Amino acid sequence: MDETVAEFIRRTILKIPMYEMMTILKAWDFLSENQLQTVNLRQRKECLAQDLILLCEEKRASASEVALLDIVYTQVHRHQKLWDVFQMSKRTDEDVDLFDMEQFKSSFKKILQRALKNTPYAFMSSCSLKSTVPLLGQALMVASKHHQIVKMDLRSRHLDSLKAIVFKQYNQTFENHSSTIPLQERNLGLNIMDSRIIHENTIEKERVQRITQETFGDYPQPQLEFAQYKLETKFKSDVHGGILAEREEPLRCLVKFSSPHLLEALKSLAPAGVADAPLSPLLTCIPSKGKNYFKIRDK
Repeated sequence: MDETVAEFIRRTILKIPMYEMMTILKAWDFLSENQLQTVNLRQRKECLAQDLILLCEEKRASASEVALLDIVYTQVHRHQKLWDVFQMSKRTDEDVDLFDMEQFKSSFKKILQRALKNTPYAFMSSCSLKSTVPLLGQALMVASKHHQIVKMDLRSRHLDSLKAIVFKQYNQTFENHSSTIPLQERNLGLNIMDSRIIHENTIEKERVQRITQETFGDYPQPQLEFAQYKLETKFKSDVHGGILAEREEPLRCLVKFSSPHLLEALKSLAPAGVADAPLSPLLTCIPSKGKNYFKIRDK
């Protein structure tokens, strides 16, 4: 086996936690069951890595097969990376068909079957070698028979939430907009039964709860860590003269909202009395538009 492949195996094994080792090796599905039974997990990781290198040598592991081990590790630890979403499209005159995985290199075969079959989206983590990203995009288009791949304005460390957003695996709209039934106390953690609350305040709380439910629904929100808004606008004033009156370049500013769970935080703003209901569509449209990067310009 090539020394480069052996070193890649060693480095990959060394970064896998011991308590996950057997799970990841089984998910890799390269070593036989008999080989896995010989693996001694009660030794130093460096020694374990050497044992696994020998087992891989027995099966004449190739670079592409070893690369799949690193891909399995990345999938298990996907929340430790920042993921970008790419959307692929076909020409309008092309038939929508399944792609033939035989046209693609074997090193990507298993992961593409699992991640791209029957879907137009790809998820990529940050890559230190920026020059490889266009090449990967070209490979994905060839493998899936699409003619274009575009980076979306959507990014998060929570890969499952990104999938939920782009595949619309949630109910963004509450259908019954005429409902006057308040949410249960357990939904938003508000105590509207306190006898000291005056009638008008109770009605307002019910209104806020209803609008919040109509906007966000009762289900858990997809988990995003931030939303970023870039504003470009020309200076406007009825007063002639002044330092900005002759400025041709637009004024620019950037606003970034951050939270460990941004959408749940936005959902709680109005019920907590921090913001008026309904919230701005720029904040509530994040899942429906499938983006958390926005550029706002003058119409």
